[in-house]
Amino acid sequence: MTEPRDPTLDVLLDLDGQVLVVDPEGGHWVRVVVTRVPESPEKPHGLDYSLTLHGPDGERLVGFDNAHPVARQKRGEPQDHRHRLRTIKAYDYRDAATLLGDFWTTVDAVLRERGVIP
Repeated sequence: MTEPRDPTLDVLLDLDGQVLVVDPEGGHWVRVVVTRVPESPEKPHGLDYSLTLHGPDGERLVGFDNAHPVARQKRGEPQDHRHRLRTIKAYDYRDAATLLGDFWTTVDAVLRERGVIP
């Protein structure tokens, strides 16, 4: 039995290609890349995605993606993970709305830590 279609998926797909400035000074920005791909053991939700926050120098500060396997991961396991600076941890993808919420919560936390937003 196939899983029901995620009703929030269109929102995520509509963000593909967006680059958003996310601070008053214009130094931090977010890039969203999302494409449909055939469902596979590595990408069971049928998406190839990358949501990233970058600092003024272009350094990636946060990233949620499934573009590559996580270290010590077995072939065929979902590749969803998150980056925070140089740390990579597995990410439990549930649906598009949860992914977007988790990403923006992390972005806000990092911007607060850096003193960019109150």
